[in-house]
Amino acid sequence: MTLKPIAAALIALGLATAGSVLAEDRMTRDAFKAEKDRIEADYKVAKEACNKHSGNAEDVCKAQAKADQRIAEAELDARNKGTAKARTDARMVRAEAQYDVAKEKCDELSGNAKDVCVKEAKAAEKKAKADAKADRADARSPDTRADASGATRDAQYRAAMARCDALTGDAKTSCVADAKARLARP
Repeated sequence: MTLKPIAAALIALGLATAGSVLAEDRMTRDAFKAEKDRIEADYKVAKEACNKHSGNAEDVCKAQAKADQRIAEAELDARNKGTAKARTDARMVRAEAQYDVAKEKCDELSGNAKDVCVKEAKAAEKKAKADAKADRADARSPDTRADASGATRDAQYRAAMARCDALTGDAKTSCVADAKARLARP
């Protein structure tokens, strides 16, 4: 009969120890808030520095400052939570933020060059997101990698076709054939 209270005490001690170990991996509220404040201050400084630019350069600078802020906040959150999902979410935010900057850079172009630029940026975003999902799901589903590479290939194919649209005649025919062969399209 005396074993039950001792066993209960040992279990409670084990849970308390495990809880304190997990709590040590996470940031304290004060450290988290201080880091969040630092990220916000860095963003304000970077955004203010963009005022020396004009036109699209200013827009790109501001987009980069915002992207850096979003990425830093997502990575801070991932460090604080310490979960695979949080790390995947941070990688997704990074892909989206980099896409936003790349798309802003495309604004200085026009016509087909702009279309190609945007499609290439979208292809890079899709690849980064697919890789993030696949890395997280690798142990759970063997089909995830195939799905990720299919989505990436689709986006790359659309970008290649946009590049080919700028060409005419035999050059265009050759470009389309090359893209289909390289990206395994019928």
